Amino acid sequence: MVEGNQEKASAPTPAVFIPWSRINAALAPRSLHLERRPLDWWAIGLTLLLCVVWGVQQTAMKMVASDVDPIMQLGMRFAVASVFYGFLTWRQEGRNAFRDGTLPSGLLLGALFSLEFILVALALPRTSAAHTIVFLYTAPIFTALGLRVLPHERLNRAQWGGIALAIGGIATAFFESSDRSWASLIGGDALAILAGAAWGLSNVALRMGKVSGAAIAKTIFYQVGMGGVILIGFACLNAKTHVHWTPSSIAVQAYQTICVALISYLIWFWLLGHYLTSRLMLLSLLTPLFGVAAGAWLLHEVITLPFLVGAVAVLAGIFIVNRFG
Repeated sequence: MVEGNQEKASAPTPAVFIPWSRINAALAPRSLHLERRPLDWWAIGLTLLLCVVWGVQQTAMKMVASDVDPIMQLGMRFAVASVFYGFLTWRQEGRNAFRDGTLPSGLLLGALFSLEFILVALALPRTSAAHTIVFLYTAPIFTALGLRVLPHERLNRAQWGGIALAIGGIATAFFESSDRSWASLIGGDALAILAGAAWGLSNVALRMGKVSGAAIAKTIFYQVGMGGVILIGFACLNAKTHVHWTPSSIAVQAYQTICVALISYLIWFWLLGHYLTSRLMLLSLLTPLFGVAAGAWLLHEVITLPFLVGAVAVLAGIFIVNRFG
């Protein structure tokens, strides 16, 4: 709704068509929603849709990597998203938005977020999209290990068993046969695991820093704002700023910016505010499966038996870490 005297507004402005009240509610601090309910079919359907959107993004990035370097793709995506979330933060909190003590931990969160995506972008040319997304989703393991310094976050035996299973799965997937050079495959896989570590540690920074009490819009702004600056800066320093606009590269960039960075984040945080977080996180572990399928379908990546066995072990281990936490 447009603020002010609506009777004087004879012609609607573009703001009329933007459901700001719903967006604000979706990105409000999660503590405002005191009761979260088990997943219903609506929540399951939305989460599965998000799994597809997130699972396809690495494959989409790799499809147009010759036209736009993956680091530049991500930098542009986050730069555009930061404008939206920056505006939303300003609309919610005004000029004093960053005077609440969250800035230092917010910048740390943004730096780790940026490091995650730099490592993903470096991994994609060296290994398959399927490997990248499976190893990226080792993040919950690193989160669990990072949070064990808190007394109530200590790992139990089942979780240690899940971590051991996931590590065994990683080792199995590492030693598959491939038409790529062994050094390239191992190097790319290692970068993807480091990206998972950066993601996992960013969750630790979010949990333990003052930014944990910030509004969700501002939390996302710290991440995408830093991501836009750092990734574009990294691309400039490494001469990876070449952009060749084609119908495919335009479509992929629009998909990443609109579908991933804007719409999917809004839906995800709305779900987190209304449904049980643990159930949502477990269901989101289907994302790597869609990523593997997308790589096989769109990039014709060969999925070998050792990789399948290793991927199942990794996902099973992550499931145990989350389920028994």
